[in-house]
Amino acid sequence: MRHLIDITDLSVEEVNELIATAEDIMDHPEKYAQACRGRQLATLFFEPSTRTRLSFESAMLALGGTTLGFSDANSSSTSKGETVGDTIHTVSCYADIIAMRHPKEGAPFAASLRSEAPIINAGDGGHNHPTQTLTDLVTIHREKGRLNNFTIGFCGDLKFGRTVHSLVNALSRYDNIRYVLISPEELKLPRYVKETSLKSKGIDYTQTTDLESVMPELDVLYMTRVQKERFFNEEDYLRLKDSYILSLEKLASAKSDLTIMHPLPRVNEIPVAVDDDPRACYWKQVKNGKFARMALILKLLNIKV
Repeated sequence: MRHLIDITDLSVEEVNELIATAEDIMDHPEKYAQACRGRQLATLFFEPSTRTRLSFESAMLALGGTTLGFSDANSSSTSKGETVGDTIHTVSCYADIIAMRHPKEGAPFAASLRSEAPIINAGDGGHNHPTQTLTDLVTIHREKGRLNNFTIGFCGDLKFGRTVHSLVNALSRYDNIRYVLISPEELKLPRYVKETSLKSKGIDYTQTTDLESVMPELDVLYMTRVQKERFFNEEDYLRLKDSYILSLEKLASAKSDLTIMHPLPRVNEIPVAVDDDPRACYWKQVKNGKFARMALILKLLNIKV
């Protein structure tokens, strides 16, 4: 039995295989329509979610399986004092596979020690979000046709952004990728991510506070929101929340084939006017997330199609 807690739980070969499966599902959905018939997915979300939870549920239903779970910790027995470990142990008696989101870093790993079913980390605090990373890799591959030889800019909240941490970690295993880290000083990429994913591998990266100055260099721009829920006081959040707003004017100097990504939800860092720009790919990301998670469910359940 395997779990997915961190994207590096998968080898590069396995990631490439999952991307290929996701793309085959996009092209031949009928082939996979009953692959999980008789199987159940539990979605245990101790933290709010729209895209990730519904994407998992949509993925399992599209594979012919069924779903159960909760979207609010207050509706579970944890509100009565039950430990997360006991909740997971209980649910793993009912479901074949579990997707879990939790505000505390490390909670999905702790859950995996008590589970009788595979655990998928659907986001743990500011730590990791491996299925969003898989979604991002599918999107980059679909848009660029490769996962090497490009420059990617990460912009916004790089300190608390678990999607950023996971994607930097994943891409660091591919060749000739240059990283441009764009953020306020207070929201810079954590030192441990730079040390383990970039510096230790001799990977080139640049840090800046100025998005416009580096815009012409970028092949991929990964925007993020400043996350109010990660701040200890509202004053800091209000001061930083509008640090980067990607207007059409700022895109004037960008490459014609720039890929603009965002894990969503957005607040005001990407105005709605940008949605119609052909370089905007964040709604494609949303769609790709379903197929990426379908591929992952099949792999962890060891189902061959």
